[in-house]
Amino acid sequence: MIYHPKSKQIIGLDISNGGQHDIKLARETVKKFKHCKYVVTDLGYYGLEQHGFKLLMPIKKKKNFPLFSVEKKYNKLIGKIRVLIEHINSQLKTFRILSERYRNRRKRFGLRINLIAALVNRINLQ
Repeated sequence: MIYHPKSKQIIGLDISNGGQHDIKLARETVKKFKHCKYVVTDLGYYGLEQHGFKLLMPIKKKKNFPLFSVEKKYNKLIGKIRVLIEHINSQLKTFRILSERYRNRRKRFGLRINLIAALVNRINLQ
C-alpha cells in the first residue's frame, strides 16, 4: 500500500498471485514511484535502499546501550507517521475480504481491493 500523508489518501495498492514476499512485490511497485525520496518502512524492506530510496526506519536499541534522546525523538516522529498507516490498514481490514481468506475468483480480487481503497479514501475525506 502506498499512502500520501498530506492528502490522507491511498494512492497505490499492489497485489500478487499466490504467496510472494513483501519485498519482492515492493521492488516491482517502487519503480512507479522513483520521484519519491523517502519511504517509511519496516526492517523487512531494507533492500529498497539499493533502489535509491532513503528509508525512514526506527532506530533499534542495542544490547546494554540505551538510545540517545535524539534517537528517541526520531523514533517518536517515525512512530507518529507509522501509526497513520496502521490506522489505514485497520480501516481496510474492516472489510472482511482483507482480514480473512479470499474464496472467490482471483481475477476480481484486484478490482475489489481497489474499490475498498476508494471507499476508505472517501471515508477519510469527510
